Amino acid sequence: MLFDRVLSRMIRCGTLTVRYPDGTCRVYRGTDGPSAGMNIRTRRAEWRLLTNPALALGEGYMDGEITPLDGSLYEMMDVLVLNLMAHGHPAEALMEKLRWLRRHLDQLNPASRARRNVAHHYDLNGRLYALFLDRDRQYSCAYFPTGQETLEEAQEAKKRHIAAKLKLDQPDLTVLDIGCGWGGMALYLAREYGARVTGITLSTEQLQLARARAEEAGLADRVRFELMDYRDWRQPVDRVVSVGMFEHVGIDHYRGFFRTLRGALKEDGVALIHAIGRSDGPGSTNPWIARYIFPGGYSPALSEVLPAVEKSGLWATDIEILRLHYAQTLAHWRRRFAANRDAIQSLYDERFCRMFEFYLAGSELAFRRMGHMNWQLQLTRRVDTLPLARDYMIQAEARGLCPLDPHQDAEVLGSPVSLKRPD
Repeated sequence: MLFDRVLSRMIRCGTLTVRYPDGTCRVYRGTDGPSAGMNIRTRRAEWRLLTNPALALGEGYMDGEITPLDGSLYEMMDVLVLNLMAHGHPAEALMEKLRWLRRHLDQLNPASRARRNVAHHYDLNGRLYALFLDRDRQYSCAYFPTGQETLEEAQEAKKRHIAAKLKLDQPDLTVLDIGCGWGGMALYLAREYGARVTGITLSTEQLQLARARAEEAGLADRVRFELMDYRDWRQPVDRVVSVGMFEHVGIDHYRGFFRTLRGALKEDGVALIHAIGRSDGPGSTNPWIARYIFPGGYSPALSEVLPAVEKSGLWATDIEILRLHYAQTLAHWRRRFAANRDAIQSLYDERFCRMFEFYLAGSELAFRRMGHMNWQLQLTRRVDTLPLARDYMIQAEARGLCPLDPHQDAEVLGSPVSLKRPD
């Protein structure tokens, strides 16, 4: 069997037990490492794992032709990903070269296509996301200062961490939130810092909920949400924030994105971009993710992003790399999805549940095994907009952890936290 020969060469760390369609079981052992099993139920699935594994594994699991054997999906994928990254698969090496050649075409992202790509994933039934995200529906990497935080605590810490980098040191600063999701970040900046925020999205589902949340929170006078492509924004603001949207821009549009961002900032403005990246240089999007989850999506290396920043005339004033924070976020999402699987299946079907399980497990492994990370990039138009040292970020973040005493003089600490409403 050809696939048997591939696995014999590929599995050098851990143990993988495979049951083939004819009932034969084979054990592939390497050095000490994780252990798992895989049941290949059809000849078609076996052939596709041989010829196009990056697409075949996910599709095979969705269709029930490939299942875990005496273990979980995550355990099975962990052994495969670990060995694939270290030792490779001959067909996958060829397919990666082909994906590289066509990646500019795959990521061509005019406004009309961007809208369709967003609708594919973000216009799903809104109840789905409520069943596995945190209460604020933050659908991006959380921030775990100690690693022991709950998902709610870590998502709150993420918003506080980003706010500190925006230097929201006075009320009524105008903020543009590009890719605002269900409005959590915009509402947080208005509620906690007195900002006046406009959130823009291409998702009609997100727009409706975000507007309803602003009304419910009594913040409709400070926060508004619009269905708008970032390329159509024309009004300069004090601050720009974008969390988890840059992955949908497309590599041929980076220079245009940062030119638009520069035009959106006032002369003394500050921007913060938070996105998924890759530590090992430019690559291509996994074909299964591109087909079923994020069409047109790509997580760039900073070496692809910074040249576009340089050409835009913006200053990169701070760069932070968050390594395993998204892996921990995804682990929380996987557990919550599993706990609510029956409710999610009632919204869609078994195949959809399998698709999402594969997506969440594979994404977590991308951060644990495949060199993915998050980067936060702070930008300004002027070299002297921000203080010389990063201390102001740390101080602002600490103030967010210790709400100001209402009887204390706010001017002594220079803190915007006095704008907080009591819980």
